[in-house]
Amino acid sequence: MKIEELKAEGLSHTYAITVPKEDLETKLEAKIKEMQPQVSLKGFRPGKVPVAHIRKMFGQSIMKDLVEEVVNESSQKAINDNKIRPAGQPKIDLRANGDDVTKGKADLEYQLTVESIPDFEVTDLEKLKFTRLVHEADDKELEEEVAKLGEGQKSYKKKAKTAKAKKGDAVLIDFVGTVDGVAFDGGAMEGHQLVLGSGAFIPGFEDQLIGVKAGDELDVKVTFPDPYQSADLAGKDAVFATKVIEVQGEQDAKIDDEFAAKFGLADLEALKAAVKTQYDGQLDMQSRMKLKRAILDELDKKHKFDLPPGMVEAEFSNIWAQVQAEKEAGQLDEDDAKKTDKQLEKDYRKIAERRVRLGLVLAEMGQKHEVQISNEELQQAMIAEARQYPGQEQQVIEFYQKNPQAIAQLRAPIYEEKVVDLIIEKSKVTEKKVDKETLFEDDGMI
Repeated sequence: MKIEELKAEGLSHTYAITVPKEDLETKLEAKIKEMQPQVSLKGFRPGKVPVAHIRKMFGQSIMKDLVEEVVNESSQKAINDNKIRPAGQPKIDLRANGDDVTKGKADLEYQLTVESIPDFEVTDLEKLKFTRLVHEADDKELEEEVAKLGEGQKSYKKKAKTAKAKKGDAVLIDFVGTVDGVAFDGGAMEGHQLVLGSGAFIPGFEDQLIGVKAGDELDVKVTFPDPYQSADLAGKDAVFATKVIEVQGEQDAKIDDEFAAKFGLADLEALKAAVKTQYDGQLDMQSRMKLKRAILDELDKKHKFDLPPGMVEAEFSNIWAQVQAEKEAGQLDEDDAKKTDKQLEKDYRKIAERRVRLGLVLAEMGQKHEVQISNEELQQAMIAEARQYPGQEQQVIEFYQKNPQAIAQLRAPIYEEKVVDLIIEKSKVTEKKVDKETLFEDDGMI
């Protein structure tokens, strides 16, 4: 085997690799002899098929498998011999005619191009300093959190016949929808409760019911959005003949022991205790997220090195696909919606570079400090993921067990959090009490 470096530009390395046809022939003969005892063909006793006959029948097919094995082995040898840490899947470019190689007429010749992970020193964790923002909930905040539960349990009570509906009220209505005078499927309902201002119906429908009272009959005229879930109705004008049965006023839930029982709790005090536990957990999670953001910002600032272009491009492609999907769905945030594609691409490429850099830094830190993920931790993550698909838990677990790439995706966030824990443990972290608004202020990307 001959391995020759053709090019080394930055983190990209290209090698010419040649495996003589004689070496392939030797491997082929060894493989045929190895498999001979298991070969069974009509006209021969099991295990007694002549080597020459096996070669004639299956030689080229076996050689194809051997070539794949040899390419993998020789590629790994080139990488190991040159002490390269691959930053991604190497690129293989066959130079010899494939049929000639598998027929034993030509040497196996190919070029291997691989990007390497850059060499860099990670910063000394014990010299890092961070501030952890913390917030302790007072009684007023906890009362507000309990009140939010009540908002989700609101009811509606019939108003007087002369009462006019306002935003926030519910109306009980019958309606029949038509397009060009013809009723359409799904366009009629009786006794439907509609909360005005909920946005549950086609834009403009609810607005026309503000001010109605029980017994009113009116035509509600709207235009279906385009696109719309029913393509036959997209962009078309419709009329809904609507009758108001009654107007209902919003009633706040009474927060008492009976209300607590709806959540399976003994009394109001137990509900308040449960709310406090949950709310404190949210505060702790937000505090950690803020600290993690500060850590990543500091690591990004302290580490500057060349990035493998392939890793950056792969990360950017993933991000860009999501941005384009959000754009098509009209879900870009307000700032991004004002930018051109060129501006967006520039911004998100910087984000891709940051993510790749931080990923390499965290990986290097984890390796240096021997961070490990146990099988138990992976199992717990697998179970947590499976629980998101009720009734399909076993299929989800089997999917992960059969797909190493999926396991790797499950492992990555666990590893990242463990490295962050390591940094918090080794660095100097001081606490600073802040108000709720400061703790939840959005101050940048992770």
